[in-house]
Amino acid sequence: MKLASLKNGQRDGCLVLVSRDLQTCCPAPAPYTTLQAALDDWDVAKPILESLSQDLNQGSAADSRAFKEQDCCSPLPRAYQWADGSAYVNHVELVRKARNAEMPDSFWTDPLMYQGGSDAFLGPQEDIPMASEAWGIDFEGEVAVITGDVPMGATPSQAADHIRLVMLVNDVSLRGLIPAELGKGFGFFQSKPSSAFSPVCVTPDELGEHWREGKLHLPLLVSYNHKAFGCAEAGEDMTFNFPTLVAHAAKTRPLGAGAIIGSGTVSNKQDGGPGKAVSEGGRGYSCIAEIRMIETIQTGAPTTSFMKFGDHIRIEMKDPQGDSIFGAIDQTVSAYETTDPSK
Repeated sequence: MKLASLKNGQRDGCLVLVSRDLQTCCPAPAPYTTLQAALDDWDVAKPILESLSQDLNQGSAADSRAFKEQDCCSPLPRAYQWADGSAYVNHVELVRKARNAEMPDSFWTDPLMYQGGSDAFLGPQEDIPMASEAWGIDFEGEVAVITGDVPMGATPSQAADHIRLVMLVNDVSLRGLIPAELGKGFGFFQSKPSSAFSPVCVTPDELGEHWREGKLHLPLLVSYNHKAFGCAEAGEDMTFNFPTLVAHAAKTRPLGAGAIIGSGTVSNKQDGGPGKAVSEGGRGYSCIAEIRMIETIQTGAPTTSFMKFGDHIRIEMKDPQGDSIFGAIDQTVSAYETTDPSK
């Protein structure tokens, strides 16, 4: 089934069931009027919501209406937990190679993960507000899962049973702020502002054969300023699958229902080396930083700039028939005023 949260003036939005073709929706019944409420009582809520989803897809649901992606919050407008991994080690390898740093062998066996801010996600088609272009504004196209309650110390096999929903994410990053923050030895904070998630999240069974081995095997389509920028295959080159990432997050703490775990930037190798631009017949990239890394490796310096005010990013995934699965993250960078004179 497919679920979304519509803006209704409340922090957590209004949970709706969405038809498979993303054309219609209907409200979820009480007490499951928000996605968090449904996740908190998933074993009871799921069959009720599945029955309503079946009616909606058959055209027999009461109170059905047109579904409009622009009316959506992120599926969880705020969450108790947002932890982002770096499952595509190819991406990490390129980052380090571009600055002539060796990559520890442990990166291939122990996932990287950071804890992001989860109290104020952007809507999937809301602007990305920034005070300065000098911050190095970048997008990151990723896949994410929402979990149920995961016990501390869960194995990957056990963690797989607690994955409830799948969605896409734009993990906005401020590349100009990252080096100084990491240099303090205490991780990301200001350099990782609010993320945005796809209008719709789906249960893994909705993905059919494309969800297997704890991975989503479809291309992630990234369009930057209305030109094809990336179509990396999300199931390839993913060193750590989602059950492994969830288990990593739960190693020393339990995860509450509604925890979001991200894959990190989707990244592919081609012909044994870095990916190629879409314009060169390759699969392109899921963030600007990666193409800048490759430019640095190949020519000694990057030539592609980070995002400017007015730049546009679209992140989407389609099934083999060309139909959108999650709807689109469709955002524009905009300027906002700050009271801090130093910005």
